Amino acid sequence: MTVSLFTFVDMFSRVLGTADHLLTTGAGYAESLGESGEDVLDWRLIDDMHPLRFQIIVVCTFAQQWPARVAGLPVPEIASDQRDVAGLKTALVQARAYLETLTAEQFEGRDDIPITYRIGPGMEPTLPAGQWLTVFATTNLYFHLSAAYAILRAKGVPLGKVDLFASGL
Repeated sequence: MTVSLFTFVDMFSRVLGTADHLLTTGAGYAESLGESGEDVLDWRLIDDMHPLRFQIIVVCTFAQQWPARVAGLPVPEIASDQRDVAGLKTALVQARAYLETLTAEQFEGRDDIPITYRIGPGMEPTLPAGQWLTVFATTNLYFHLSAAYAILRAKGVPLGKVDLFASGL
């Protein structure tokens, strides 16, 4: 298999599928305990950490916006109705649908195109598009997916490593 920037589109789509699986499993577990499936969205590892809802939103955001930036496309709007499980599941489906519209040709020759992006106060680096996608976006995507997994595991949701491959290998 040849690896290109477009390869990351499929990988990001798989991450979205895994996030959907984790969300579904977590909500089902909460319901099995007699809690609302929505309660899972406010679960956190520790009080000063963002809750599961935030982790899933970031996965949706990074999975769409970074491939768009790298391909030189308009950055898609992120679904605003992400207050409940249904809204998050819709956002995950929409994110995967967006990725399906991307083509390998849109990424050709874009590896070294400079992109300047404001990460936070006083941080506005210019990096090659390939570095933004393969290092920055991918690291953040997996960080927030792992945080979602850890939150659910810490609450007793029966998950294992195989659940991280819910969208296949």
